[in-house]
Amino acid sequence: MADGTPKTSLPTSKLESQILEAIISREAKGTSIKSINRIILKFPKIDGSLRKCKVIFEQFDEDKNGAIDIKELKHCFEKLQLKFTNEEIKDIFETCDLNDDMGISFNEFIVLLCLVYLLKEDSAAAHDKSRMGIPDLEATFETLVESFVFLDTNKDGHVSKNEMIRAIEETTTDGRSDGQTALKRFEEMDWDKNGMVNFKEFLFAFTRWVGIEDDEED
Repeated sequence: MADGTPKTSLPTSKLESQILEAIISREAKGTSIKSINRIILKFPKIDGSLRKCKVIFEQFDEDKNGAIDIKELKHCFEKLQLKFTNEEIKDIFETCDLNDDMGISFNEFIVLLCLVYLLKEDSAAAHDKSRMGIPDLEATFETLVESFVFLDTNKDGHVSKNEMIRAIEETTTDGRSDGQTALKRFEEMDWDKNGMVNFKEFLFAFTRWVGIEDDEED
């Protein structure tokens, strides 16, 4: 599950192309986040919010085996009134099931919901305050989207090594370069080692940065 490796940062399916298009569209709107420190300060609140997602995960893990299969995911989408075709649900499932074990673990589920949040933006009516019926969690997803937008300075839908280094170096107040920290964080995100990080890779790394683990205890 979460220990698997993303196949590539370049779109390899219609869904991944849609995710890339959605993040580029969102990047055009800008972000309120202006520094890495601003993101780090949000970690405790993000952690608390994502842990509440465990309740949703357990609700739809109907056989209580610690993972959500595709049938359970369909039930989840029906309950949250998320309208996707069976083929779209299959694509979303396969995109987030990193090690192809036909089960979505908890942190994969968080990433899956955040991707759905991003994809639902264009289809949500302007007056709607909630896209998925879970406004508190959606506010956290928006913070994750904004964090990615902040890092992707050239707005191409990917975070490069240089962009990560620049973001961290600009945060330091004593004039010292913190390039090693930047490289470490980038390597944690760039699982396929192709030199650029897509939104999905960023989300998986972020869940670990804030302390979300698959084997966490209630």
